[in-house]
This record gives sequence, C-alpha cells and structure tokens, in this order.
Amino acid sequence: MSRVQHFRLPDLGEGLTEAEILQWRVKVGDEVTLNQVIVEVETAKAAVEVPSPYAGIVHEIHHLAGETVDVGAPIISVDTDPSGARLEPAAERFARDLAVEDMVPPPPAEDAGALIGEVGPGGRTATLVGYGPRTANARRRPRAHANPPTIPPHPRAATAAPPPARVSALQVGQSAAVRAGAAPVLAKPPVRKLAKELGVELSLLTGTGAGGTISRADVEAAARTAGSAAPEVSAAPAARPTPSYDPATRETRIQIRGVRRHTAAAMVSSAFTAPHVTEFLTCDLTATMELRARLQALPEFADIKVSPLLFVAKALLLAVARHPEINSSWDEAAQEIVVKDYVHLGIAAATPRGLIVPNIKDADRLPLRELALALQTLTETSRAGRTTPADMTGGTITITNVGAFGVDSGTPILNPGEAAILCLGAVRPMPWVVQAADGSQSIAVRQVTQLSLSFDHRMVDGQLGSLFLADIARVLTDPTTAFAWS
Repeated sequence: MSRVQHFRLPDLGEGLTEAEILQWRVKVGDEVTLNQVIVEVETAKAAVEVPSPYAGIVHEIHHLAGETVDVGAPIISVDTDPSGARLEPAAERFARDLAVEDMVPPPPAEDAGALIGEVGPGGRTATLVGYGPRTANARRRPRAHANPPTIPPHPRAATAAPPPARVSALQVGQSAAVRAGAAPVLAKPPVRKLAKELGVELSLLTGTGAGGTISRADVEAAARTAGSAAPEVSAAPAARPTPSYDPATRETRIQIRGVRRHTAAAMVSSAFTAPHVTEFLTCDLTATMELRARLQALPEFADIKVSPLLFVAKALLLAVARHPEINSSWDEAAQEIVVKDYVHLGIAAATPRGLIVPNIKDADRLPLRELALALQTLTETSRAGRTTPADMTGGTITITNVGAFGVDSGTPILNPGEAAILCLGAVRPMPWVVQAADGSQSIAVRQVTQLSLSFDHRMVDGQLGSLFLADIARVLTDPTTAFAWS
C-alpha cells in the first residue's frame, strides 16, 4: 500500500519561526530523489534551498509560492511507495491528524550519526539535518488549522510504478555523465554556476587548471565558441513582493518581507543602541594597485578575481591583529566587553532581496589566495541569492564597499553586535602631493581612495579607532608594511 510522508518546514537556523515560499522546484506527480532540492524559501536572514528527506512521487504541495509558512507546518507530501494500491485521501488524513501531534521531534540522541534516510540504532529514521529524526510513535498535538490549503493529487501519483532508486548525497548535483560512471568533473562551485548560466556542459571540457581543473576561462572560451549569448532565464522565477500601484494617489507600495524586514529592524536597533562615531582618512593606493596588477598575472591567481577589496580586507585583518580590542562585542547582560580571538569578516552585499552581510569564517587564518577565493565565492553566492543562514551569523567586524557604485565615501551603520565597520570608497586618479626621499615635494596623478570607519564608542575610544584606521591606510599606501607585521 502506498505510504505518504509529510515533510514539515524545518528550523533553518538561529531559531527562525517562519519562512516565505519563493518557488517550488517540483510539482505534483514529479518523481523526487533523496536530498534533491525541492523548494526555495526565504527566511529573515537569507534565501535557502531545502532538500527532500524522502524519495518518491510528489503527492501534494500544501503552500503556494508567496505564502509565509510557520516552522513545523507541512509544506509537501511525498508518496514513498508509489506502487501501493491507493493513496490516502487528503481529507481523511487531515481529519485523523486533528487528534494527534506530528510536529518537529526533539534532536536525536542515541540515533545521532545516522545518515539521511537511514534507520538509527534507536529505530528512528534520520531526515533533514537540523530537522531531527522522525519517530513512528511520536505524539501529535491539534493543528491550528483544520483545513490547510492543498493542491489535488496528480493522476500520476495514483498509478502503480516501481519505487525510484535512492541516491546518495554525494551523487546529488553531479552530471548524468558522472552518475553513469564517467570521470568526475573537476570544477569549483563558482565555475559550475557560471557554466550553468552560460549553458556550457562541463563534462565536455578539458580543464587547463592544476590537475585538470576547469577554470572560468575554460568555461568562457567554450561559451564564446558555442556562440552563447546570455545566461538562461529561469522559466519559474522566485516569487517576490508584487508592487501595488494606485493610480489615484500615484503611489507604489511594496510589502516589506524577509531579508529587507530583518535588515530594517537590525539597522534601527543598531543606530539607536550603539553610539556611533565615524572617522575619515584619504590615502594613496597607487602601490597597492600596482601590486594588484602583478598579483593577477601570477598563475596562482589566474582563475581568481583580484580586486582592491582583497587588499583592504588583508590590511584590516593585519590591523585587527595589532589592535584586537576593535574586534569585540558588548554583553549588556553581563556588563562585559567580549574580545574575539578570531575574525569572522563580514562583507556587506547588495542583493535584489536587500542588504545582507555574509561573513568569511576565520578570515584572519587564510593566506592571501584563499582569502581572495573566499571573497569571490561570497560575492557570487550573494548575487545568486544562495547565501545560507550559517554564513550570515557570527560576524565580528565588517567591510562595506560603496566604491563599487562609484561613491567616494559614507558613514556606515554598525552591523548589530559588532564594534566597527570599515567603508571603502571608489579608487580614483587624483592629483596628490608626493614627497621624495630627499624631502622635496611634487604633484603627481595617483590612485586615491577614502576610507571611513564607524565604531561603537562604548567599546572603542577615539584613540583606538584612529590608530586602527591609520594602520589600514599604512598597509595600503606601502604594502611592504604587511611583511613587517606578519
């Protein structure tokens, strides 16, 4: 007999209570495999792709794109045994569920370590990580809504068919050629994403990178050869708040949701909780820009974008090592300043969903090449709307790059919980007074930018903030300083 499993919206991180359905990747009647991404949702922190903990046929979809769903509410039902005689009617199932509870069970104990889809030692079946294993005899509590919205089962769901073969998590996302037994494709996630956008099949390329790795240049060359014009546009775009225009008032109203709502609340809290101070410093980046050109020409950086932001990030990390108190937070309850012995470097990113600040974990421990790769991956992931909640939490200090928009400077607002944020302005050719070794001065055209630092005056006084900002400028003005401080 057919067996319908009801997948409930899991807690996607940091105790979030709800999420908005952006788009479904499947429809009723589709066959899904274990760990296949079935839906994209947006929480207060980020857009998240949710995989299926079951393999089978989609029986019902309980919430449409654009709806906000509470954590623990059913979002999809999957028939894990489609060869059964019949599927239980939705009305009968929900009527039965009124008397029992089927909410998210507690975290695993003796069953910890079981893989998704496997039965652990205690008899529980492990489902989605962070969701907890489902137990067959879990007690249920009455539902808040007796008749949740449903989509009628597709006729295909009731027909007899052999159970689909399950695949491991390592197989999900690989190409058909790899699953068929061909040699695996060696390419980094950003390169895979680029290939998907340009319609390039990676399995047909020969990598020119180290060890046969496919680089961005390989993908771009293949796209030009094939005459690819532009990235493909998804046939089912993510649902976004629809602007409502009123001809009578000539006003457009856009509903505040998800990331933008969370960001607005966080910025108001930060602005009126932490006493902000902002300092400015104009510096000559000519030597850094020359170093950038030489670095980009090295084979080690051939497939990595080297931007001024990379050198600003490295300079900031070196300055943090000299002034660790700048990398701290305020504990109001304990009345303590917490100085962090690690740097989770936040990078403010503008996305269609609003401003987000993902961070690079332990950025202070990364060599320059790995830091450049982390910055590139972070930027591409943010633009694609694939930043996870884990990447958005735990930041200790932030950089915002307004120079990317041609802006010279700004007074940034602190990311909540952090003591400082550095703003990088546009790098422009400007007249600059240059002092020679003999003390003589001349005016020359140099690459100049303006740095601004906002800090929480409860933790950072004017002297500390000034020394920190000056040290960043020293490294950018004379990159050889970095060797003396390393």
